[in-house]
Amino acid sequence: MCPIRATTGVGASRLTSDTGRVTHYDLAVIGTGSGNSIVDHRFAGRRVAILEKGRFGGTCLNVGCIPTKMFVYPADVERYAGHGPALGVGTRPGPADWRAIRDRIFGRIDPIADSGEEYRRALPDIDVYDGTCRFTGHRTIDSGTGVEITADEIVIAAGTRPWIPDIPGLDTVTHHTSDTVMRIDALPERVGIVGGGFIGAEFAHIFSSYGAHVTQIHRGDVLLGKEDADIASRFTALASRQWEVLLGTTVDAVKPVGDGVRLELSSGATQDVDVLLLATGRTPNSDLLDLDAAGVEVDDDGFVRVDEYQRTTAPGVWALGDVSSPLQLKHLANQDARVVQHNLLHPESLQVSDHRFVPSAVFSSPQVAKVGLTEQEARDLGVDVAVSTQDYGGVAYGWAMEDRDHFAKLVADRATGALVGAHLIGPQASILVQPLVQAMSFGQPVAGLARGQYWIHPALAEVVENALLTLEEQLS
Repeated sequence: MCPIRATTGVGASRLTSDTGRVTHYDLAVIGTGSGNSIVDHRFAGRRVAILEKGRFGGTCLNVGCIPTKMFVYPADVERYAGHGPALGVGTRPGPADWRAIRDRIFGRIDPIADSGEEYRRALPDIDVYDGTCRFTGHRTIDSGTGVEITADEIVIAAGTRPWIPDIPGLDTVTHHTSDTVMRIDALPERVGIVGGGFIGAEFAHIFSSYGAHVTQIHRGDVLLGKEDADIASRFTALASRQWEVLLGTTVDAVKPVGDGVRLELSSGATQDVDVLLLATGRTPNSDLLDLDAAGVEVDDDGFVRVDEYQRTTAPGVWALGDVSSPLQLKHLANQDARVVQHNLLHPESLQVSDHRFVPSAVFSSPQVAKVGLTEQEARDLGVDVAVSTQDYGGVAYGWAMEDRDHFAKLVADRATGALVGAHLIGPQASILVQPLVQAMSFGQPVAGLARGQYWIHPALAEVVENALLTLEEQLS
């Protein structure tokens, strides 16, 4: 449990440190990731409680999207340096200065988290509680600081935490998750990563680019198995060129060896590593909140059940972001927060969340980005699909890059002419997918989408343009 401390906003006269006190609020927000953005000037005059047991800013700012991408960018630079000689440029990669990179990143991030907390604590009519909270009844919360809170409206934005697999011997060794591995003091020589999803893929890129020997261990037959099958297959092949990939393999046990960890693998082999990273997914923090006491239901995976307005099954209680969505994406959480904010301010005209066309990206080597259905998902739904692919090397900029590995893949519905899925693997994939997100979000049919606007030549966006032109021909 966090240290007990509750700070009352400037100008408020009540004390909140007395054990057994009950304090009522207009609004209580659990979590300071996207949930923290809800309370703005329009809530002036309302009494608000903010409950946060960790650092302000949530997963994204402290242990997720932002610091990981700040580690990824130097890794990208290292990879590009390694490609220089093939282009006639005298560049060469690393090894990287881990401590300098780490200190630059958290030297910027930590002050943001601290100042965000200081700002909230200084506001009138806002109280910040940093104990571990839980529900004790309907719209009633034990703040973890000796103060019981009641509120007219409560927003659950409690996020997720790393899921730790049950591996024999894990309690005898030092192991890391994405929450802790970015704070280590030095670049290890050998890194073992358990997991084949986006977290594992991004850290495999980071550590291997910086100069560590990385072994990524995954029980499945491809990495990034939730991506389109062609994308996952290509990513697995390209990753295997850059770091060691062990597929169809599990870690059956671990034990200490010297200053490191020995991994006993299902293949019968052993592997010694200096740092063990468990990248096996994240689980919603709903189980820490005693939601049954509040009448808030969760699904079989522990995600808080919400309707299209982000309302939970308990009147007056809302939920948003990772605690209520298996997509676990910051841009989705931000949009959820905007919807909840509107609905709190305008209960007479509720706004609906639209999660149909939510894009995502994996910032590994190579980048992967997507929106909509995979080809197989579309077929499973009975869609008569048209599919087109475009290699990066088939357009001028990709040709200039000497690219032979990357492509875009588009999936459309023959019956409607609508784009139902877009999948890219390669440089700038997270940018190139955006016009396709726009097309799907605003209902633009494939016909005319490429020809109806100018595409800059010879920009890499021509990969998307040409894929659309091929798809249009199939649909005509």
